[in-house]
Amino acid sequence: MEYDFEKLHVYQKSLILVERVYAATKDFPKEEQFGVTSQIRRASLSIPLNIAEGKGRYHKKVLVQFLY
Repeated sequence: MEYDFEKLHVYQKSLILVERVYAATKDFPKEEQFGVTSQIRRASLSIPLNIAEGKGRYHKKVLVQFLY
């Protein structure tokens, strides 16, 4: 099942970003696994998640809030 937000160019680009961030951080030092590495990964993952959540709202004003 394809959802409306999955068609958005910005959503598709954000998934590519997440993949690249995970690839770039896999070789970070192990002592940073729960620090900087985790924070960078969570920050990148929040982009497509916010797009999906915002697109599921009924008003465009709320969607815009999720995108900023």
